[in-house]
Amino acid sequence: MLLDFEKPIVKLEEKLAKMQAAAKQKDNPKLIASINKLANDIIALRHRTFQNLTRWQRVQLARHPDRPYTLDYIQHITEDFVELHGDRLIGDDKAIVGGFGMVDGKTIMFIGHQKGRTTKERQMRNFGMPNPEGYRKALRLMRLAEKFGKPIVTFIDTPGAYPGLEAEERGQAEAIATNIQTMFGLRVPIICIVIGEGASGGALGIAIGDRVLMLEHTWYSVITPESCSAILWKSWDYKEQAAEILQLTANDMSNFGLIDQLIAEPIGGAHRDFSAAAAVVKENILKHLTYLETQPTATLLKDRTEKFCAMGKVS
Repeated sequence: MLLDFEKPIVKLEEKLAKMQAAAKQKDNPKLIASINKLANDIIALRHRTFQNLTRWQRVQLARHPDRPYTLDYIQHITEDFVELHGDRLIGDDKAIVGGFGMVDGKTIMFIGHQKGRTTKERQMRNFGMPNPEGYRKALRLMRLAEKFGKPIVTFIDTPGAYPGLEAEERGQAEAIATNIQTMFGLRVPIICIVIGEGASGGALGIAIGDRVLMLEHTWYSVITPESCSAILWKSWDYKEQAAEILQLTANDMSNFGLIDQLIAEPIGGAHRDFSAAAAVVKENILKHLTYLETQPTATLLKDRTEKFCAMGKVS
């Protein structure tokens, strides 16, 4: 899938590939010079395009179907991962995945929203929209990590918690609220990373941590641009304007002091280079854990609470 602003770059890349193929057939100094010039032009265009994206374009990138999801990061980051299932009450919600994984000899509990790529997978994962049992599974795994004294890393990527009637009947709001309350008191380091979409309570249910990080082309907001547009203008046609009003990008969140760090992505987005994106995420996880694990538990809990209580204050 190509986004509109990616098309000029891809067109030049296809032209470059043809020129490189022709250069293999015969030695032509002029052709080689043209190839080098075009390659430099593509690099410059990539930088220019992705440094000047609108907020709506960043929302589109965060939703890119080729973008790495939670299990992709886990696969690239961990040497060994054991997925754990079920909430021990209702069932196993596949919109949230989690389990213990080894990273450079360190055992970490990974939990995250999981979307699907094919139509069948998307239905199975409910498009990354968890039901209450998903949040209760996450809660069970977080308490398990606390029991064994292991740090927690969460990956946030959801358009929101599932809004269906059956989810409300099973206590959707209560499940999210319980997670938020519990995460403030967990006696182990917690790192939360927005890797795609971070919408409303669906994101917050696994997003209370000592460090909250966002990848460069992600968004985090109380509402999606489409829903905001529908409320303000009674139509989804104004989603681009809504995205600007919401100020929901990683840059915005950093400027507001609502996150601790913005993680740069490979030029063109994380979907362009899974391995490079995962390497940077792994580096930041280990960097923050190295510090957090030296802090006394009382300090962790105090700083975590003060961090979130300070949000939203107007001087």
